[in-house]
Amino acid sequence: MKRKTSLDPLLATIKRVKQLGKGPMDTPNPFLFCVYHKDMYPAGDKNLGVPGKRGNGMDFDPSAPFRMYHGEKIPGFPQHPHRGFETITATIEGIIDHTDSLGNAGRYGHGDLQWMTAGAGIVHGENFPLINEDRPNPLRFFQIWLNLPKVSKMVQPDFVMHWARDVKRWEDKENNAKCTIWAGSYQDIKACKPTKDSYANGKQNEVGIYFVCLKSEGYFELPKCDGGAEINRTVYIIEGGEAKVNGKQIQKHSSMFPTMIETDGNGVLSLEALTGDVEFLILQGRPIKEPVVQHGPFVMSTSAEIMQAFEDYQKTQFGGWPWDQDAVVFPRSKGRFAKSNGVETFPNE
Repeated sequence: MKRKTSLDPLLATIKRVKQLGKGPMDTPNPFLFCVYHKDMYPAGDKNLGVPGKRGNGMDFDPSAPFRMYHGEKIPGFPQHPHRGFETITATIEGIIDHTDSLGNAGRYGHGDLQWMTAGAGIVHGENFPLINEDRPNPLRFFQIWLNLPKVSKMVQPDFVMHWARDVKRWEDKENNAKCTIWAGSYQDIKACKPTKDSYANGKQNEVGIYFVCLKSEGYFELPKCDGGAEINRTVYIIEGGEAKVNGKQIQKHSSMFPTMIETDGNGVLSLEALTGDVEFLILQGRPIKEPVVQHGPFVMSTSAEIMQAFEDYQKTQFGGWPWDQDAVVFPRSKGRFAKSNGVETFPNE
């Protein structure tokens, strides 16, 4: 790959640079939410929890080495509902246990990718069992919420798991660059297929989710989008220090929080690591030009639809919770698996 310079007229314009703080990242339409989880959990106790630790139900302290989140004995997020959008859970290291109101389940991590369309309504739980008893249990992953257009908000819920071996990756050793393609395509490499009603299925929507890792002095570029300036594109410096984005030198000022660089698809996106290794997340897509009304776990187009979502959940529990606990984890001995429509699959199949 030929390196470009900051004078290259094909580089997209940087619209804004922002050092982010506590809480979810600012995200471009059609995305709603993005959180980078980085928790350095210790060795687990006999019940897969944190030894001597009990959560208070609201543990989100970014300065701590790890968080319990809404978990009490085991960190994570016990059962909770969603309607009107889809979630992408992209893992880097560590283990997550999934259960939902459809009876689907899974244990996944270490590079696996889960895509879930909440659609008309689903209840799910995401808990973080500390599998290792004799060594730490580091956990790193992104959870990303992608909106659905009004016409798709009440589709049937859906769930798909892509094992790490199938997740698409690209590497350029000459330029010290690696890219994991969680959505979209790069260099004729197409990401694994999302759920059937996903907004990412529309080619014209140009949804892309890329995780780029550069060694020191590494370089990467992403071509302009077919839709040009109509496509939103935002870059986040997740880990590492000094970098260049489209020729502009940018210093990540916080070790705890990402730095956001807002651009668009009307030109090439170039990334360069100046001092040390740098990790970037890229979110891109065509905005959904419809009203967005969000109340907690429900994302609809009108306030009346939000009220209806609460009423439906109170009446139906979106199918009910078929599990015996709110925070379900599987036995320590159970390996990675996915259960969908009553059928279990495994990463070694």
